[in-house]
Amino acid sequence: MNRIFEARKSEFHFMHDISQYQDFFIDYLKKQNIHKEPTNLYEPIEYILGLGGKRMRPVLTLMAAEVFDTDYKVALPAAMAVEVFHNFSLVHDDIMDDAPLRRGQVTVHEKWNLNTGILSGDAMLILAYQYFEQYEPAVFRDLAKLFSKTALEVCEGQQWDVDFEQRNNVTIPEYLKMIEYKTAVLVAAAMKMGAIVAKTSEKDADLIYDFGLNLGLAFQLQDDYLDAFGDPETFGKQVGGDIIVNKKTYLYLKALEFSASEKALELEKLFSLQLEDNAEKIETAKAIFNESGASKSTQEAIEMYTFKAFETLEKMDIHAEKKDILRTFGENLMGRKV
Repeated sequence: MNRIFEARKSEFHFMHDISQYQDFFIDYLKKQNIHKEPTNLYEPIEYILGLGGKRMRPVLTLMAAEVFDTDYKVALPAAMAVEVFHNFSLVHDDIMDDAPLRRGQVTVHEKWNLNTGILSGDAMLILAYQYFEQYEPAVFRDLAKLFSKTALEVCEGQQWDVDFEQRNNVTIPEYLKMIEYKTAVLVAAAMKMGAIVAKTSEKDADLIYDFGLNLGLAFQLQDDYLDAFGDPETFGKQVGGDIIVNKKTYLYLKALEFSASEKALELEKLFSLQLEDNAEKIETAKAIFNESGASKSTQEAIEMYTFKAFETLEKMDIHAEKKDILRTFGENLMGRKV
């Protein structure tokens, strides 16, 4: 019996690299027959799904399946569900933020109209669920349960994010809970879906969820950091965007915590302004982030969550080489400039 198990383990010992998973997923995406009637409902869905992006979440689903010795092809419908849901949340986020652009292209509600953006987003949420129907009942149940929990948490995170814009007393634990729900839980769920499809043990499925959760937290904190201190050439977004819109990020909250009352008041005043020219505002805020120690503290938090993710790898019942692949993936994610 053990020999058969070992043979099955070694059969999928090989794993693909990230760019290959991206290609596999894009090929699968292109084969989906999304273009149906009414055109004004389905065309925006095709449009947003075709805008590209790094496809990080579906890649994680495919990767997790192969970590647990299952061919990535089995995980493609689950990966598609994750990507459709993620893009649904972007369509509705863009409406809430009144954003004109997404990935350098016109947003759905701007290209069509507000009602179409709402309705196409709603349809995407249902479409995401439909992809789970391709699995047998037990796998379908586990995927749907995780998906429902995650989808609700993403909505809760988004609401907290909106609430925090109106509040001046946001605490660091509250902020961390918000980014956990808004961003990290979907990264974690994407990985656990790969584990569920692979029918791995509950213990390992939970561990890879924790790996994804901690990596997702590190990723979002790094996004906050790069927004202020990233290289404009490589970041892909406007550097200082969070400062311009007075977003109370981890950097901002830590700077308030560490600053003397005079500096803290200056920062609070700075983050109440709406200016035409923001160059000076950005430089002043960045100087306070650096002088107060908030920049250093944010980098330490990124490192802490990354190491927490790596600690969960040690407990997983997978081949050492696969632990190395996941560790390298985490390191590359944390070494990004974009």
